[in-house]
Amino acid sequence: MAIVLAGVAVVLAAAALAVSLGGRRARRVGDDIPADLPGLRREVAALRAEATGALRHLAVVRYDAFDEMGGRLSWSLALLDDSGDGVVLTSIRGRSEARTYAKSVTGWSSDQELSPEETEAVEHARAAR
Repeated sequence: MAIVLAGVAVVLAAAALAVSLGGRRARRVGDDIPADLPGLRREVAALRAEATGALRHLAVVRYDAFDEMGGRLSWSLALLDDSGDGVVLTSIRGRSEARTYAKSVTGWSSDQELSPEETEAVEHARAAR
């Protein structure tokens, strides 16, 4: 009985292999090039234009805000688009409290005074373009 089942399993495996290989078609050179190349170019251009407003440039600067604190638990995070517009988020961690600030950035600078760490975060985000 075991020999009969083994034979049936081999026949089924061979049939499955034949079906899977028969379903494939030979790949020709150029099959991966889209038929509508101008349409694809328009779509890529639209996606690039849309991505310019995305907050794609970011940088984090970690530091010790107070002498009694170690571990660089304070940080400034710059989130900016291609034009340098966005926001700088800062969290200052003390022994008993933490404060978080947000400052707007336009054209790689801010109307509000930036701390040295916030300025460094903006500069790092700009350099990462």
